[in-house]
Amino acid sequence: MNEWNRSDLTLFLQKGGTGLVYFFTPLCGTCQVAGKMLQVVENLVELEMGKLDLNYYPDFAERFAIESVPCLLLVREGQVVETIYAFHSVPYLLDKIRIDLMGTDA
Repeated sequence: MNEWNRSDLTLFLQKGGTGLVYFFTPLCGTCQVAGKMLQVVENLVELEMGKLDLNYYPDFAERFAIESVPCLLLVREGQVVETIYAFHSVPYLLDKIRIDLMGTDA
């Protein structure tokens, strides 16, 4: 998953992108586990994905009402449709992505 900067995220949202935006902090142990889960997800679905270190973008925490990390935003056509804090498992994430972003439960 590519690390995005402010411009990358802004462009993704402005162009009406559909995909995942992952907010993390490097010293967060749970974020490290979540990041590994997202690496698996990335290999199984064809969606645009980016990650941002929230330490560098505190304004995004306010803009998206991020309460804690790890945080995964599911974005459809440039709009956040769901915010996930508890990643649970790879199958859980795949189900959420398929239902919320791809419009299928298969």
